[in-house]
Amino acid sequence: MTLLDDTLAALAIPPDRLGHGSPVRLEVVDDAPALIGHFADSMLAEYHAALAAGRPHAVFIVPVGPVGQFDLLAQRCRAARADLRRLVLLNMDEYLAPDGGFIDAADPLSFRGHMQRHFFDQLDPELAPPREAVIFPDPRDPAAMQRAIDRLGGVDVAYGGVGVTGHLAFNDPPEPDEPDDPDAFAALPTRVVTLSRETVMINAVNAARGNVLRIPKQAVTVGMREILGARKVRIYMNRPYGCTMLRLLMHGPVTARVPASLLQRHADAAAIVTREVTQLPEPQLR
Repeated sequence: MTLLDDTLAALAIPPDRLGHGSPVRLEVVDDAPALIGHFADSMLAEYHAALAAGRPHAVFIVPVGPVGQFDLLAQRCRAARADLRRLVLLNMDEYLAPDGGFIDAADPLSFRGHMQRHFFDQLDPELAPPREAVIFPDPRDPAAMQRAIDRLGGVDVAYGGVGVTGHLAFNDPPEPDEPDDPDAFAALPTRVVTLSRETVMINAVNAARGNVLRIPKQAVTVGMREILGARKVRIYMNRPYGCTMLRLLMHGPVTARVPASLLQRHADAAAIVTREVTQLPEPQLR
C-alpha cells in the first residue's frame, strides 16, 4: 500500500475501532468540560507522582491550548492548599514580534500573559512555583531549553494538543517540496519557526475572529526532540478538526507530514479526546 492508501484507511476507521492496535492509548470523555477537568486532574496527579518517586521537582512541558485547565488547576490547588513550589513548567511556545522578541505579554494572544492571568495570578503566592521555575523558550537562546531539561533530570510529562496540520507545539510539518524524514523531524530542537499558512489561518479562526493579519507569523517553540524525550506524553483534543488528526496520530503512517504520528514511537503516549473528536471526518455543510 502507498502512503496515501494508508492515510485513507486510517481516516475510515469508525469510532468504535479507534485505538485498537495502536501503540498510543486512547481515552474518550464526554465533552470539553470533562476534558478540561481530566487535564487539571492529570497535572495534579502527575505532580504528586513525580515527588513520590523521589524526584526533586515535577517537570512538565505545557501548552496554553486547550484553554481552561490552568484556571481549574489553580482553583483546586487553592481549595486544597496544595504546595506547588516543586513544580517546573516548561511552556511550549510563544508568538514573536517583528523584531524577533516576544510579543507583549499584554497582547491577548500572548501565551506568557495567558499563563500569568489564568494560573499564577490565581495561586497563593506562598505555595506557587517560583519565578525561575516558569520557563518559556528563549528566541535569543533556543538551546537554553534543552540545558534546563538536562539540569532538571528530564521531563516527566509533555502535555499538548494537536494542530490542524498535525503539529505538536509549533512544529509544523515540512512543506510539500521538502523531504519527509521522520527521524530528522523527531530530532528537531527548540527553535524559532515561521508558522505555516494553515496554522496562521486556523489560529485566526480560533483566536482572532478570522483576522489573519492579527496572527504573528513567527514563534519560538520547543522541538519535537524535547516533546518526544519526555517520560510520558499526554495529548488533549476537543476541536472538530481533531477527528482527522486523531486517526492519523493513532493509526496513520508515521510521517513528518503529520508530526503527531511520531507519538506512535513513544513508549508512553496517550490521547484524551472528547466524544465529538471520535466521529468520522466526513463533510457536513452548515
